[in-house]
Amino acid sequence: MNITRSFNNWRKYRQTVTELGRMSNRELHDLGIDRSDIHRVAREASAR
Repeated sequence: MNITRSFNNWRKYRQTVTELGRMSNRELHDLGIDRSDIHRVAREASAR
């Protein structure tokens, strides 16, 4: 994996964590995500 791809994946991970972290527990629940799952969801999203 090259540096550009790694940086883009990291940036996507951080953006996802930030956006999900700003949501209320109710909003996360509506999406089927528990607050403790935010980092896992972000890792999966950045791997795509």
